Amino acid sequence: MEIRSRYAREPCETHCHTLRAQGPAIPVGVDVQVESLDSISEVDMDFTMTLYLRHYWKDERLSFPSTTNKSMTFDGRLVKKIWVPDVFFVHSKRSFIHDTTTDNIMLRVFPDGHVLYSMRITVTAMCNMDFSHFPLDSQTCSLELESYAYTDEDLMLYWKNGNESLKTDEKISLSQFLIQKFHTTSRLAFYSSTGWYNRLYINFTLRRHIFFFLLQTYFPATLMVMLSWVSFWIDRRAVPARVSLGITTVLTMSTIITGVNASMPRVSYIKAVDIYLWVSFVFVFLSVLEYAAVNYLTTVQERKERKLRERFPCTCGIPHSKTMMLDGNYSESDANSLAGYTRNQMVPEEEKQEKMVVHLAMSNESNSSRKRGLKGHVGLRIIQNTHAIDKYSRLIFPGTYIFFNLIYWSVFS
Repeated sequence: MEIRSRYAREPCETHCHTLRAQGPAIPVGVDVQVESLDSISEVDMDFTMTLYLRHYWKDERLSFPSTTNKSMTFDGRLVKKIWVPDVFFVHSKRSFIHDTTTDNIMLRVFPDGHVLYSMRITVTAMCNMDFSHFPLDSQTCSLELESYAYTDEDLMLYWKNGNESLKTDEKISLSQFLIQKFHTTSRLAFYSSTGWYNRLYINFTLRRHIFFFLLQTYFPATLMVMLSWVSFWIDRRAVPARVSLGITTVLTMSTIITGVNASMPRVSYIKAVDIYLWVSFVFVFLSVLEYAAVNYLTTVQERKERKLRERFPCTCGIPHSKTMMLDGNYSESDANSLAGYTRNQMVPEEEKQEKMVVHLAMSNESNSSRKRGLKGHVGLRIIQNTHAIDKYSRLIFPGTYIFFNLIYWSVFS
């Protein structure tokens, strides 16, 4: 009471009362006009917004007689001499009132004691984002307003005109997001040590533009996977060409994955883009393993052919330097003719260079043993004929990747 009496006795040009008026909770209406959404940061999980924050309340101590019923407008210098609501932004990281060319504060007092208090503020606040569907995601952020000192028994914050209390500039736009909607809500917030407080929410939903990520991430990753398939059409004996192509695509995919994760927070769950990039990386890596298998089987086959040649050195009239390896595709008549069972033993030199020779191990086995050998040859044809592995890979790899894309885009789109 002594403090109140002292403030009441202090002279001033206007009604200078810096303490809240005694009595029931003071209703304070709020409306907001959003000027701009300056930035959205995925790494810091926050957003920056510039807005006009306006408060409406009635303080009868500020009433004054007026014959014209006109209000009086003041700048920020009067704010320090009267009571104003102590609204702050919950979960804000940084905020400031603009001060160019003077403090952007306006106070308007009406003859009956109604007060309009307006500020231009830029605030950076936290936004809890879920990146499980990134970059095919939508994010909902909230800017929360609350009285710092006064509970709901002393100050009652409310939206002055409901959802109409929030206005936005039609020119607001973001490079990576489409602003879908703004809306307001309110509820009570409880603190165990101080009590219940009125809290107001400015909610807005953002839909991410996908075109940027299609050009920078999805399209290059798809091209790298398709480029790795080129090795299936390259001769399996061209080791430098196929190895260098495989290593290049693997390293490029690693660079793409690193670049995407560098601009994202280190979350502990899998994002949609991670699924696509890592599956693409697996396809590229499998193409390298496919050639490793083809090269190994080719080496094993050549070793067996070399041992067979050493065991049966006869090439039936054809010089050893002209012999070539077969893939296993030959008929019985060709084998008999190449083995020496031909009408003309002498083969012209031009035809010798084009012939493919099979070294036949002639034995005294029965016809049934030869039939069993032919059946075993058919069963192992894919392994022995390494070129067939490339043929099957030309169909299996693209078909599987297309199937994966159909499932991926149907689930996350």
